[in-house]
Amino acid sequence: QVRLVESGGDSVQAGGSLRLSCAASGLTLDNHCVGWFRQVAGKEREGVAATATGAGPRYYATFLRDRVTISRKNAGATVYLQMNSLKPEDTAMYYCAAKDVGSCGGSRWLNSNDYTFWGQGTQVAVSA
Repeated sequence: QVRLVESGGDSVQAGGSLRLSCAASGLTLDNHCVGWFRQVAGKEREGVAATATGAGPRYYATFLRDRVTISRKNAGATVYLQMNSLKPEDTAMYYCAAKDVGSCGGSRWLNSNDYTFWGQGTQVAVSA
């Protein structure tokens, strides 16, 4: 059984940084496109960033591009999302997700319906 587990969410003040982690069991994460999404209650889930396998392309939401970095470590077994200069509007539940394939599909990385496996989320709260 595949399980994705996020960690690293916390309550921070505006301007702070967080590094979220995504690890998997039952799945070799390095063989899959992995994306980070976030959702605020009552709103649509939105894409934050995604990484294809290996040295493949990385994608970022335009409105976050300068403040987040997605990376793979531990031979690709863990995917990180480094977030800097956090703002109150970054407050959300953050989810990692994996596709069945290694390619993120270009602009389709934003389509959450294309992701097969999802974690339970980690909460990020940013205070002013």
